[in-house]
Amino acid sequence: MADVRLASAQGKWILLTTVLGSSMAMVDSTVVNVALPRMGRDLDADLAALQWTVNAYMLTLAGLILLGGALGDRFGRRRIFVLGVVWFAAASLLCGIAPDAAVLIAARALQGVGGALLTPGSLALIQASFHPDDRARAVGLWSGFGGIGAAVGPFLGGWLVDGPGWRWVFLLNVPLALLCVPIALRHVPESGDGRTHGRGFDVLGAALGALSLAFVTYALIEATTGSVPVAVAAVAGVATGVAFVRVERRRADPMMPPEIFASRQFTAVNIVTLFVYAAFSGFFFLAALQLQVVSGYSALAAGTALLPITVLMLLLSSRAGALGERIGPRIPLTVGPVLCAGGVLLMLRVGPDASYPTDVLPALLVMGLGMVTLVAPLTATVLASVSTEHAGLASGINNAAARAAGLIAVAALPLIAGMGPEAYRDPAQFDDAFTTAMPVCAALLLAAAALAFTTVRRPAADCTHPECRTHASVTAPPLEGEQSGADPSGTGEPGGPGGPGLAGQGEPGRPHPSGE
Repeated sequence: MADVRLASAQGKWILLTTVLGSSMAMVDSTVVNVALPRMGRDLDADLAALQWTVNAYMLTLAGLILLGGALGDRFGRRRIFVLGVVWFAAASLLCGIAPDAAVLIAARALQGVGGALLTPGSLALIQASFHPDDRARAVGLWSGFGGIGAAVGPFLGGWLVDGPGWRWVFLLNVPLALLCVPIALRHVPESGDGRTHGRGFDVLGAALGALSLAFVTYALIEATTGSVPVAVAAVAGVATGVAFVRVERRRADPMMPPEIFASRQFTAVNIVTLFVYAAFSGFFFLAALQLQVVSGYSALAAGTALLPITVLMLLLSSRAGALGERIGPRIPLTVGPVLCAGGVLLMLRVGPDASYPTDVLPALLVMGLGMVTLVAPLTATVLASVSTEHAGLASGINNAAARAAGLIAVAALPLIAGMGPEAYRDPAQFDDAFTTAMPVCAALLLAAAALAFTTVRRPAADCTHPECRTHASVTAPPLEGEQSGADPSGTGEPGGPGGPGLAGQGEPGRPHPSGE
């Protein structure tokens, strides 16, 4: 029952629990890129293994995140959240003790399963637990602390890699889980949605979607070998993708109902999301390597170098969201990707012995301002482009789309740039490939800007509004939920028939500027 007050002791414990849980996944997703060169040297891994170290996690997370939200609704949000934390910690322990790259990749895939269970649950617990009068403030505190975690992540990861070692990037999750789980079991009330909406239990759809991504990713990463298994994987990826679409069209309760794409704006904004987050993921994967392999930065220096982007997002994302509400989303969704493209192209100046103040920092500041400009309006437009009861589902699809785009980009960009298996060990070869890859990222961003300019319109006055005003993650847009604006009674009843309960809570009926 949603009646816990934020000022109470229980309210503070609930907030601490959700911050600890979400921070595990958020920090881990931001620090691994910084640790990749050291992992590769210690495990004698080639570039493909480093790609899989990133992609194995994104694959299972993207494929199962909608299912994770629905499981929480059906079997209890606290129960699934705690299961996700324990699962994530166990997989992190396996990552930390992995004797070789194969075990590390398998453990990362298991980490993604845990992330899919705990990520939707963190904010959903706030939505289900807090009194409606305190919910907005609780969300603000949760998202603010999460933004701080995202900002600290690269710095912390670099310090761990250069100090105790890269394995502690993963092992650190174990004590966090040991702290989080007892607090959750003692202080967080259980909640769920008793109404039956089996959409989230479309296990066949989830399996087909994940398999399609896995086959395509394998084909892209291993394409340079030109082997028969690569060709088979490519065909299998297309075939399972087609099967996924057919299953979703025919099921009475699909995970991703095709009718939600009847909204042209929703479809267009998700394509913008694909382009934008493919560019972001490719950029952050390659930039962390470029700074270390080519420019000679330590892991700590590389992690610290990337801090301006997350700091700008932490400080300015709420203001960007407010600006988007006043002027409409089309300008931010056009200008933001253009700024990001400029930042990406400025990174071409980062080569051997690059100066941080004159070469690296300007690129990151422009990139950060572009991300600030577009991320909050992107989320708002996704929520506004569908009916209120589908807002949680729409947010989940958009989040999964961003992660899938990142997965494909990390697999495809090295292939497009002509990186060989040992490219990250050869500064000259990697620098040449980086110079090829950055214009590709910029082209994706400019395509997103053009699409946004031609398709995005101001939403209706009674649309759903985002609750996460502060957001500093660079891997995916924030998860929101169908509860925003969906509960005019003010009862705060969690969940709803339209989606998997992905982190929803709301300010019902708040007016939105209208007019073109």
